[in-house]
Amino acid sequence: MAREFLAALHHHSLPEKFFYWFPTSVRAWLNLCGDGAYRNFMRSQTLLQTYAADVVSHLPRGDITVVSLGAGQGIKDVHILETLRASGRAPHYVPLDASQALLEMACELARDSDFSCRGVKADLANAQHLAAVHDLNHETPRLIMILGNTLGAFDPLDYGARLARLLRPQDHLLVDGEIFSATATMSGYDNPLNRQFAFGPLRSLGLTEPEDGALQFESDIDERKPGLYRVRKHFRAAKDLTLLIAGETIRLRTGERLEMNWSYKYARETFLDLLREAGMTLTRHYVSDDERFLMALGRKAGY
Repeated sequence: MAREFLAALHHHSLPEKFFYWFPTSVRAWLNLCGDGAYRNFMRSQTLLQTYAADVVSHLPRGDITVVSLGAGQGIKDVHILETLRASGRAPHYVPLDASQALLEMACELARDSDFSCRGVKADLANAQHLAAVHDLNHETPRLIMILGNTLGAFDPLDYGARLARLLRPQDHLLVDGEIFSATATMSGYDNPLNRQFAFGPLRSLGLTEPEDGALQFESDIDERKPGLYRVRKHFRAAKDLTLLIAGETIRLRTGERLEMNWSYKYARETFLDLLREAGMTLTRHYVSDDERFLMALGRKAGY
């Protein structure tokens, strides 16, 4: 992770996983989720609270493994685990995350609730790490979840097919995403609390805003498929900056940009079409009360 972080900075980029790596970033993330201000976290959690019983009713009977890709601190996952237990099943929980701190929190939360748990530190952008999920707990049916608009951190024209390849005939996939709105989507990102989270990795490098530069948000359209949008952000240096990190020097000139993580959003039917085109049959889908968030349950096509 440290080598990849330095390499990314040399290329003036800051990928998704590093936003949950630094202690300051983790604290900012927990603050963002903790008071209900982060709309997508609350939308995702509310959908799970409302429809967990319906999701569980479509899963195979008997023992089941719940694999959570990008589990974070695991709060949302517990709704599914508790519902499975209430139905008479004893789920085994496998959270995966690149953040050591958040992964430990997810495991601790599960164990405090007496769930069987094994955490896996993995980078979901790493094809080998993701492919290894196929062989995790192969002896039982699995519910593989990628929630909280985590799918939006990856290229949806490619990543959906990767997820489909993880599924065996007895497995199910639960995935969600944000429905794009030109006004509501951007206001959900460009606000004081989310800006504090987004600036977390930069603050860990000793940067401040506005003295050293500015964090800027923008949205664009992905022309490869109708109904596909992206929220992007970058840091623009206000002066020449020299960063000393692990003995290496990183320089940013005045006006240069440090490209940061981005997040895909979708038109409603585009989100569902992407899953179908990736090779999945959709069993159910659920829409948030404000119609800005969509969660879908599916399995490998043909089964």
